[in-house]
Amino acid sequence: MTLPAVTFSDDQAAAYDRVTEVLRSAGVDLDDQLLTPPQGKAAAVLAVTGKAGSGKTLLLAQLYEALQDAGVEVVSGDYESRKRRDKRTLAILAPTNKAASVLRLRGVPATTIHRILYTPVYDPEYERIADWLAGNGERPEIEGLTDLALDRAEAFYASNKSIPGALAAAGLRGSDFITGWKRREEPLDIGFIDESSMLDDRQYEDLCEIFPTLVLFGDPAQLAPVNQSGAMVFDKLPAPRVLALERIHRQEADNPILDLAHALGDPDLGFEQFERMVEQAAARDERVVWGQRVEVDLMARSPVLVWRNATRIRLINAFRQVHGAPEDALLEGEPLICDGLELPLKHRKKRLDLEARGLIKGAQVIYLGEGRKPGFSRLHVMGAEDPRVSAASIVKIEKPGEEEPFIPFAARMGATFLHGAAVTIHKAQGSQWETVQVFAPDLYAAARMGRSEAGQPLWKRLAYVAITRAQDRLIWVVRNRLAMPKGPLSVDDLRSLPAAPLSLSEPEPEGEF
Repeated sequence: MTLPAVTFSDDQAAAYDRVTEVLRSAGVDLDDQLLTPPQGKAAAVLAVTGKAGSGKTLLLAQLYEALQDAGVEVVSGDYESRKRRDKRTLAILAPTNKAASVLRLRGVPATTIHRILYTPVYDPEYERIADWLAGNGERPEIEGLTDLALDRAEAFYASNKSIPGALAAAGLRGSDFITGWKRREEPLDIGFIDESSMLDDRQYEDLCEIFPTLVLFGDPAQLAPVNQSGAMVFDKLPAPRVLALERIHRQEADNPILDLAHALGDPDLGFEQFERMVEQAAARDERVVWGQRVEVDLMARSPVLVWRNATRIRLINAFRQVHGAPEDALLEGEPLICDGLELPLKHRKKRLDLEARGLIKGAQVIYLGEGRKPGFSRLHVMGAEDPRVSAASIVKIEKPGEEEPFIPFAARMGATFLHGAAVTIHKAQGSQWETVQVFAPDLYAAARMGRSEAGQPLWKRLAYVAITRAQDRLIWVVRNRLAMPKGPLSVDDLRSLPAAPLSLSEPEPEGEF
C-alpha cells in the first residue's frame, strides 16, 4: 500500500496497515479513497499502544488526514449536518478537555468524550447558516445579519471548520443559536480515542455502543483508573487486536525527559539510582531541573504532582498562605479543579450545558472573580473550546488534619471545586503542561512502602506518569520547601490567549440554576 509522506518505523507502518485493513472492511478504503455506506456490522475494536515517544499521536494524526482526504466527515461535537445514508464520519475524542486541547494544538480536531455524547440543539433560523457552511444548502438570507456578517462567517469556517466559531464571527453569541443540549440517540461511525488508558469499563461500553469501528490509543505504562484494579480496557482485547509500538522516536535533540521515563522500565533500577540519573540529567540539560524547593509561581497554571493526599493539601494551603489569600474568599487567578456538578434532575438542561462547555469532573479551571449574582463565579476552563464560563459554584478548601473542607463561599447548588495548586498523579493523567513539578519525597515514600501495581513497583508507575506530563521542562523537587512568589497572582496570560480552534467568541450570560 502507499503510506503517507511521513516516514514510519516498521511498527508504525504495521499498525497503519492493520488499521486501514479494518477501515476497509468497514467500507472506508484509504488506498483508493472509496467510501461505501455503513453496513451496521458488529463492532470492530483495535488498540494502538505504546509508551511516551513511540509515535501514537503521529499515527493518529496521519490516519485522520488520510480519512479526511478520502472524504470522511469529522464530527466535532459543536454541530452535525443532516444525516445522509452514504455519509461516513469520524470523531476524535479524549477523556478530558486538557487532553483534547493537546491534540487540537497539533492540528487534530479532537473533542471530549462527554461533548460527543451530548449534541447541541440549534435555533432553526441559524441552523440554515450552519447547513450552508457545511455544504448542505444555499447561502441563506437571515434577518438582522448582513452579507458582510455572512462573509465573515464563511471566511472563518474556511480556515477553522468550526460552526460556532463562524457564527460568533458573524456577531452571534452561543445563547443566540444554541437553544439546548440532548443526549445522542443515534450511533456514529468511526471513533479514535486518545489517552484510552484512562477509560473505565462503563465508558468503554458506552463507546462501543456508539461506534461500530473504534480505535483506542493508549499508554500501557500509565496508571489504570482507580476502580479498574490495575487493568486497562485494552488489556482485555485479544492479542491480534492490540498493535504495540515498541520503538521510541527521539526528537532531533535527544529528549532527557523521555530518557528518564523509559529508564524506569529497567526492572533492576532502584529509587536511589533513578534519582542519581535525574541529578545527572539536570547537570547536563536545562530541560531537567534538580529542584530544592517548589516554585510557587508555577503552581497557578501547572499544579505540583504528588502521590499522597496529605501532601496535596499541605501544598495547597502553603500556596494560599504565601499569596495572602483570605480564608473567606478566593483571589483572582487561583487554580481550581472541578469535582463534579451538584444539580438535581430538574436542572438537567443546565447540567448538560455546563458539562458540554467543559465543566466536567477533573477539569482544570482558573478563578476570574465573582459573578454578577451571589454564589456565581467567573471561570476560565483550561483547554476548553469555549473557556469563559459563569456558573454557580461550591468551592471546597481542604485543611491539613481536618476531615471536612472549609467552604469560603457557595451557591445552594452548582459546580463543585477543589483547589488546583497541587493534584495527585492519578488525576494528572491525560494532561500535559510546559513545565511540570514532581514532588519526589512522595515517590520515595511509595518506594519505601514496596507497593506494586500490575506487576510493577508503584513508585515507577507514578514516576513515569508524572514525568511524561512535562512537555518542555521537568522540575524534580527533592525538598519539602516552597519558594516565595515573585509577584501577585495574575490572569493577564489568559486574557491574551488567542482563540482556540472550535471556539465561541463570547461567554454565555449567567443564568439561574
